[in-house]
Amino acid sequence: MTKNVRDTFDDIYHAHKVLVYNLALSYLLVAEDAQEITQDVFVSVYQGLKSFKEQSSITTWVYRITINKSLDFLKAKQRKKRFGFFTSLFHPETNELKYDKPTFDHPGVQLENREAVERIFKCIHQLPDNQKTALLLSKIEDKTQAEIAEIMNLSAKAVESLIQRAKQNLSAKLSKSEG
Repeated sequence: MTKNVRDTFDDIYHAHKVLVYNLALSYLLVAEDAQEITQDVFVSVYQGLKSFKEQSSITTWVYRITINKSLDFLKAKQRKKRFGFFTSLFHPETNELKYDKPTFDHPGVQLENREAVERIFKCIHQLPDNQKTALLLSKIEDKTQAEIAEIMNLSAKAVESLIQRAKQNLSAKLSKSEG
């Protein structure tokens, strides 16, 4: 690896490490999982830097990698849960029911608001992936519709529609979870 690419990688890492971690955490809700995804993202960035074609900005590229890694992680976790569901319901020694509740430790969430925010994120994670991504980028990452369109490789109208459907679905899920 040339010095130039290494310097470029260091610059990308320092400019985007918080963004990657926070976005991964918004998807995964578990700090350790978000740290793992952050590492995976930067391994991918490092490996792909030489072939990066600059058809989009570095930040857009990093967002795409983070979103894809986060969604892949969730899908793998879901497959693993389904596969091991029956065999892992009980501790082998005690025969007691196991329940692995994810911790919710998102930066910026006050302790007194944690339960309400956890409920909202739980409902967000029940949305289809494209709606969840558009909503997280819009409301958590504070991206414009144009930026979201570029990150998701969609038209601005499609993003607007996704965000509207996500809001409607989220509202319905929140109402249902309250009652």
